[in-house]
Amino acid sequence: MAINCGIVGLPNVGKSTLFNALTATAAAQAANFPFCTIEPNVGRVAVPDERLNKIAEVAKSASTIPAQLEFVDIAGLVKGASKGEGLGNQFLANIRETDAIIHVLRCFKNDDITHVEGSVDPIRDAETIETELMLADLQSLEKQIDNMSRKAKSGDKETKAQLEVMERVKAALDDGKPARTVSIDQDEKKYFKLLQLLSSKPVLYVCNVSEHDAATGNEWTRQVETMAEEQGAEVVMISAAIESEIARIEDQKDKEEFLRSLGLLESGLDKIIKASYKLLNLQTYFTAGPKEARAWTIKIGSTAPEAAGVIHTDFQKGFIRAETISNDDYISCKGEAGAKESGKMRSEGKDYIVQDGDVILFRFNV
Repeated sequence: MAINCGIVGLPNVGKSTLFNALTATAAAQAANFPFCTIEPNVGRVAVPDERLNKIAEVAKSASTIPAQLEFVDIAGLVKGASKGEGLGNQFLANIRETDAIIHVLRCFKNDDITHVEGSVDPIRDAETIETELMLADLQSLEKQIDNMSRKAKSGDKETKAQLEVMERVKAALDDGKPARTVSIDQDEKKYFKLLQLLSSKPVLYVCNVSEHDAATGNEWTRQVETMAEEQGAEVVMISAAIESEIARIEDQKDKEEFLRSLGLLESGLDKIIKASYKLLNLQTYFTAGPKEARAWTIKIGSTAPEAAGVIHTDFQKGFIRAETISNDDYISCKGEAGAKESGKMRSEGKDYIVQDGDVILFRFNV
């Protein structure tokens, strides 16, 4: 499944530098002036997963294909974006197409890099972006409510139910609360999704710090952590400058040694990917054979047929069963044959909920 995260923030907070480092490309121009990124740049990164390498080794696979996350570098938003300031309408439309928002906050001081507000204040910056998203949502909702109110006069129950959700969300926005804070029942989710609200998207706050604060953080990052805790949001602390250095190191062992020298256990990329998976309620299952070992991304709670459909819709339509082995059993039993002999291979039906790390062979008939 294609999952993408939009990298947003005020100008000059390090979005494009981070994007370049994450995707190890120079696709996004990093420069010390607002709007250096006009068109959204898109890059895909492999999701690091040591389990895939072990599975491939056991299966003697000719190649490995990791899961991927897509990052979209969206140009810097400014105050007034909801009214079109700073190409705001275009940038807000780019955000609307993403699954989640990675909100980069500047938590470093550097007199050589200007800040559009004249000072470093990540909480203020976060509120600026959030306010613009909510204002844009309010404008959109007001138009939709006006149209839906006229239709609701016909007495149609579904239209009334849709209107009720709209009005509840609008009340929250009027109260200064993003759409994602509104409690939505299971049967209302389809109406909520149709609204395509910017502030309904899950948010991951990324604190961009200087190199010497990468391991310990600073007063600004602690402020962001407090804010995120109040919102029930996730925070990742990275140094875009360090990530740029890591992107230039080809040997994995050299990368690990470089990180250790800075007191870091893992790269910012790994931290962001793990947090993004958690944010989007995602997990991984595997397929393996002589040709390839591959990781597949699915939503937590997906059934076996739904997981099969990620490979091909025919797999889901003609699903018969899923021959399933846990990742640990696959490795300890040295593969499919050993797991089958040990009674560790299970034949699961349509109601089976796929678990993170499952190694699966789908049986289907089209």
